[in-house]
Amino acid sequence: MKRYGNLYEKICHYDNLLLAHMEARKGKSHYLEVKEVNKNTEEYLKNLEFHLKNETYYVNGSDYRREFIIDKGKEREIMKLSYYPHRIVQWAIMNVIEDIMLKNLIIDTYASVRGRGIHLAAKRLRMALSDEENTQYCLKLDIRKFYPSIDNKVLLEKLKRKFKDPKLIRLLEIIIFSVGEKGQPIGSLWSQFAGNFYLSSLDHWLKEDKKIKYYFRYCDDIVILHHDKAYLHNLRKEIDKYVIDNLNLEIKGNWQVFPTDIRGIDFLGYRFFRDYTLLRKRTLKNMKLKIKKINKKKILNYSDSCSLNSYCGWLKFCNGYRLKTKYLFPLQDSVYIDEHGERKKIRGLK
Repeated sequence: MKRYGNLYEKICHYDNLLLAHMEARKGKSHYLEVKEVNKNTEEYLKNLEFHLKNETYYVNGSDYRREFIIDKGKEREIMKLSYYPHRIVQWAIMNVIEDIMLKNLIIDTYASVRGRGIHLAAKRLRMALSDEENTQYCLKLDIRKFYPSIDNKVLLEKLKRKFKDPKLIRLLEIIIFSVGEKGQPIGSLWSQFAGNFYLSSLDHWLKEDKKIKYYFRYCDDIVILHHDKAYLHNLRKEIDKYVIDNLNLEIKGNWQVFPTDIRGIDFLGYRFFRDYTLLRKRTLKNMKLKIKKINKKKILNYSDSCSLNSYCGWLKFCNGYRLKTKYLFPLQDSVYIDEHGERKKIRGLK
């Protein structure tokens, strides 16, 4: 495995910090803390450059703002860091090491990877389903409490095998252990890449050692297609052992092996069948409830506009024309107030 060094100085460089600020603020220019940095950009970034070069930057658990949300019927803890200096620092790091970390990922890893995402995953899954003979059965599983269960010692050792820059490793160690011995915070830029990197050894083991042809991973959600039901049951046991022995994780108990043609594959927010794709029932239910609330308003807010465009995107990539006709087309040209307080018309729902 190739190891990379001499990266820390690139991270600390003012030009990289300026680029990090410009990337981190996208879509957030209306935030007060972003406006403050925008007013005194050079002063803030020079100060941050000084702390990074002198290795006096630090982050700990008290720097996180914790929120609890309900996602898919489960309560999840979201941990957010302040824009300055922490989010800028994470962007500065990823500006330099992102491409290196992405080289470690197989093509069929999709979450939080530029140029991939849900729609490429959906396209490749549909292509796989065209091979009827070898995709008769599906193994679907995910990791139990993935982000909170990441073993930070294991993660750091994996990073040491990839990077030989002591100062970079020290900085990553500070960020990794800022929340304790276990777990990476849901909601941070770093944790998205750390999670992918952490599971990449599982990806390579399944693709290269086990020779799995149809394997798809989005974050910790995994789908494997095969022609042999018994083989998938045995493979699930091997995956169980691998994640326990090598990653100190557990497979969630609701794993399933089922005939692909009978149930379809519930994955990525859709239900995939061989000849068509439907929106996941939970997503459809949420969409109907949201649009019902929106229909009661005379003027929409910016969040409403974002929701409508999001649902339009979801329906664009499945067999959802009738749903668009019924729920979205009537809202074309509705007036909303954007993030700057200006009145605009919603466009593009058709």
